[in-house]
Amino acid sequence: MAESPLTIAMLLATPGKSWGGMEKHTAELVEALAHKGHVVHLVGHPAYQNRFSTSVHFHPMPMHLGRRNPVLHLKLRKLLRRLAPDLCHGQGNKAICLLSRLKLPAKQVGTIHGIKKNHQGLERMDAVIGVSQTVMATLNHPNKTLIYHGSSTGQLPPSSPSPFSTNSSVQAVSIGRLEPVKGFDVLIKVWKQLNNDERLTIIGEGSQRNSLEEQISATGLSSRVSLAGFQSAPESWLKHADVCIVSSHREGLSYVVIEALQAGCPVLATPVAGAMELLPATAVAENNSAEAIYQLLATHLPALKQLSVIERPAMEHARRELTIENMVCRTEDIYQKLLRSTGHD
Repeated sequence: MAESPLTIAMLLATPGKSWGGMEKHTAELVEALAHKGHVVHLVGHPAYQNRFSTSVHFHPMPMHLGRRNPVLHLKLRKLLRRLAPDLCHGQGNKAICLLSRLKLPAKQVGTIHGIKKNHQGLERMDAVIGVSQTVMATLNHPNKTLIYHGSSTGQLPPSSPSPFSTNSSVQAVSIGRLEPVKGFDVLIKVWKQLNNDERLTIIGEGSQRNSLEEQISATGLSSRVSLAGFQSAPESWLKHADVCIVSSHREGLSYVVIEALQAGCPVLATPVAGAMELLPATAVAENNSAEAIYQLLATHLPALKQLSVIERPAMEHARRELTIENMVCRTEDIYQKLLRSTGHD
């Protein structure tokens, strides 16, 4: 490394109940930073400890407590003062809010993953990262930078076995937490209106599992729609799927869009961040209503080879630019610029 190794404290303040895009991004970032020689401390809920290798120093913290909880503040302040990092990096609004209240001497960076009217504590960050153009447009900060998530999905060997257990004219996948914001209930409703030979596999876990199972059964779709649960290697599904469908109502950045494009899987999506920026307009629905999603699917499912051709430039861009290496280098550059401005060696 051209620059001296840094001591970095990364805060992941989610309550430990699920593992989504922000958690995945944080894990990939800290592992890559540690691999490059930095001393990386990850402060997060104890439920996440086994998600990180021993090259990352994990510090369990009761992140299920509220952002104003004095016990959480005291524990964080004590830990971070002991670690004495060169800089602290908060992932998401809660982590940023916690950092802003601690008033530590270290430089502070915050990454915004979602869209909110008010990002509390953002003004106290020395630098801010937005994960999409849509997110960037909501950020009022003099030192903000766009850095898309990176992925390594395109590196999966092409000879990997297919995870699909049945044959179909169309194998569609949709990936995400089983929560209302992902719109899976709407997607299942739309699937009932399509032809009878398309199969949909929904990958993920969440609070809506039971209600989605009931919906699938009640609509007679048990042979055409399945819930595959959490999968540690969703890229294998994307490699072998005919199409990936994003039905979310909102996203800060759809990680799945990047992963699907890198895997060579064409994407059809609602107009969420990431999809609107990376996909051709014809592959994005007018809105997130059932009617708009149906129109999108009815148009493209019979012509997926043409869709793949249309999306080929987006796939090549994702493989070339939206890599973990590029994401880490751009993040590292922000760190170094901040520290050079204060005379850090």
